[in-house]
Amino acid sequence: MNSRSVTAQGRGQARRAANSNAMEAAGRAGFVARGVIYVLVGLLALRIAFPGGDKKQADRGGAVAEIAEKPFGTALLWVLGIAVAGMALWRLSEALFGGAGPDEHKPGKRAMAAGRAVFYAFVAYSVLSFAAGDSGSGGGSSDQQSQDITAKALGWPGGQWIVGIGGAVVAGAGLWIAVRALMRKYHKHLKLSQMSRRVRQAVDFTGVFGGAARGSVFAAAGAFAIAAAIEHEPDKTKGMDDTLRSFADTPVGPWLLVLIALGLVAFGVFSWFNARYRKV
Repeated sequence: MNSRSVTAQGRGQARRAANSNAMEAAGRAGFVARGVIYVLVGLLALRIAFPGGDKKQADRGGAVAEIAEKPFGTALLWVLGIAVAGMALWRLSEALFGGAGPDEHKPGKRAMAAGRAVFYAFVAYSVLSFAAGDSGSGGGSSDQQSQDITAKALGWPGGQWIVGIGGAVVAGAGLWIAVRALMRKYHKHLKLSQMSRRVRQAVDFTGVFGGAARGSVFAAAGAFAIAAAIEHEPDKTKGMDDTLRSFADTPVGPWLLVLIALGLVAFGVFSWFNARYRKV
């Protein structure tokens, strides 16, 4: 057997693994885990919306810490981290072989899947590290991490441009997420024919409301990064926690933060719908 046939055989085995029931289960478990994280972040944001509210950080680290405080919290974190790792593997299979749908094999779609695979791999690593006892990993402050990264980048040659372009990319991604949610682009990824009318209404409510809220958070975080680049001040950068808190500093007071927080909870519920109805 020559090397070419061995390579072809290996590719065939990898493709079969990517299309297996196990990979489908990994992807669906990942959507469940993503939903848990967003629901918890949204609830934490609701707590900090008003004076005297809970001061826990409203980001992934805060969600992880919240789970850790519950009975069997460490075991739950192990389950959550493994489920997120399943999402990373599923996204990696999409990057390598294309996802479900007629246009999911395009290079751009596969590149986006690769980026998501890297992101979810990092999330899985941070959650599992926290479960293993590294409290400075999954439970770390997103605000401090963002400022540390920005400070390092600003010290590089052309650092202001790097941070500014990065912020513009994040802000653009947020607007893209929100617009696609409002246009209900997620329909093409879901098994709509298997939904009842009420379920579809719930999917559309959580998908539009949740996607718009999630996109708004990303867009605001990107805007803060752009401000940090322009003013050459890393402290201007905000992670998810400070970005959410900034919504309470608008003229409408805490009510915008309440709306965004409820939207993040809705996106978590939408993720659970994806776990059931997503074309995987």
